[in-house]
Amino acid sequence: MKNIAFIVNPISGTKTKNRLAKLIRELLDPVQFSPTVVVTEYAGHATQLAQQFAAQDYYAVVAVGGDGTVNEVASGLIGTNTALGIIPNGSGNGFARHLDISTRMNRAIEMLNSSEPIYVDYGMVNDHPFFSTCGVGFDAVVAQEFSNSERGIKGYIQSIIKDIFQYKPETYQLQGENVDLTTTAFLINFANASQWGYDAYIAPKASVQDGWLDVVIASNFPLVAAPGLALCLFTKTIDETLHLNTLRTKEITLTRPSEGVAHIDGTPVIMPAQLHVKIVEEGLKVLVKKRF
Repeated sequence: MKNIAFIVNPISGTKTKNRLAKLIRELLDPVQFSPTVVVTEYAGHATQLAQQFAAQDYYAVVAVGGDGTVNEVASGLIGTNTALGIIPNGSGNGFARHLDISTRMNRAIEMLNSSEPIYVDYGMVNDHPFFSTCGVGFDAVVAQEFSNSERGIKGYIQSIIKDIFQYKPETYQLQGENVDLTTTAFLINFANASQWGYDAYIAPKASVQDGWLDVVIASNFPLVAAPGLALCLFTKTIDETLHLNTLRTKEITLTRPSEGVAHIDGTPVIMPAQLHVKIVEEGLKVLVKKRF
């Protein structure tokens, strides 16, 4: 019998979690698993809970929420033998979508019954781990606006529309092995996984098991090009446009004019002018669909 814990963020996303306990009783295999369900009470609580469960040698800790919840739970599990499970219940769910985990709660629970653990990479920006993406520029500003708006895709689109007409690109310096670049950019994104969420692929070729970060640099572009670029995000062709360049690195330093907002797995954070970003290979165990 494997001990498995479910850490629930009660305020993530737009979907109710009232059915979770009932679905776990109905769908989780009682022969394999002995479940525990806990609810977070404040920011950072999920990390503390995950650390406690890992210290008790739990087989897995399942994050029930969005990318921010996944980030908190996974941060408490890195370097341990306890696997991360995900029941996507947030707004974007980028990391779960990259791992092909269903956004339907019942299917995500059922998947746990026939899952297998794999080791994946994660990123570090200064002292903060990220598992899907982190970035500066327009997407970070949108993340900050979205954090104070209506949840869900409607609120996200409203945040984009509000910010896109007034956002002014900044100048950044990127330095690393074989990289010394100064550029004015609309956004710069560091991608371990491929998605922002909502099936929007900012780095279509990114892999969580290749030992590399995909650095996505979007140049300034005329607003008339915005609808076409948005379409490319959903057709996995954004890396083929003239307004975007991608380089791959294991470690890189970004310097901008001053401190400001960045996003870490979609959560806005005020960070200093200089960001040191690197990949940590095979540092997290994650439950995914069984391959055979």
